[in-house]
Amino acid sequence: MMVAPRAAWKGFLKVGSVTCGVKVVGATSEASKIHFKILNRKDGLPVKSVYADEDTGEPVDAEDQVKGFEVEKDEFLQIDPDDIKALKLTSDHTLEVGEFVEIDQIDTRYLEKPYYLIPADAAATEAYGVIRDAMKNKGVAARSCIVLYQRGREVLIQPYDMGMVMTELRNHKEMVPETSVFGGLKKQEYDPELLEIAGMLIDKKVTTFDPSKFEDTYEDALIAMIDAKRKGKKPPKQVPKPKENVIDLAEVLKKSLKQEGLATPKKAASSKRKTA
Repeated sequence: MMVAPRAAWKGFLKVGSVTCGVKVVGATSEASKIHFKILNRKDGLPVKSVYADEDTGEPVDAEDQVKGFEVEKDEFLQIDPDDIKALKLTSDHTLEVGEFVEIDQIDTRYLEKPYYLIPADAAATEAYGVIRDAMKNKGVAARSCIVLYQRGREVLIQPYDMGMVMTELRNHKEMVPETSVFGGLKKQEYDPELLEIAGMLIDKKVTTFDPSKFEDTYEDALIAMIDAKRKGKKPPKQVPKPKENVIDLAEVLKKSLKQEGLATPKKAASSKRKTA
């Protein structure tokens, strides 16, 4: 029997005058990941990390630890937990929708961590369903703010299957401007034939978005390495390094077409014969 997931937050979803009780449940899990402990190389036993005073080197007990903000070099302002709790930028118990945005206009760079948003109880099911289906019909997502783990977070709420998904949003100040990265890229002139061949290769591999087919190759490699060490065998061979940049792009694209069982476009083939 499946155990019901523990709610990370309970409160109310409010759209205008419509309110319904909801719960926020984590949509991701780290349970399947490989986790390491830090060991003492000499005796193979686990070691513990401790906070120590910089001057004396003595460990500092948890009750004596406090957050600090460095206002000047080596000058700190102490911030107590109560100071942070007192920051009431939004309601602790209400997800009030401020606006709706078209789903097609969402910049996916800002999507950070997903949660499931579900009705808190049977009484909330009807209002929850109406809000979800109305958003689905309009093709929109709701933007709101939530206090989660004692911190206010901007979130986006979208219909998903029979429920809704709430996703934490990154702040625009966290994003590196694309102009600072793509600024050196200029529009290039290239043979339209290359675009046609590349398009054919893409068409050959188009499929549906199926996360069940995704593989964590790093995690798989860790498991294989650990299994080999346990059995006293040699670790798996490393993946060979990729080759240098392609020199003759047209020739490589045509070779790729052949490998996929596709014929080279007639225009490209005749162009090759004329060149010869």
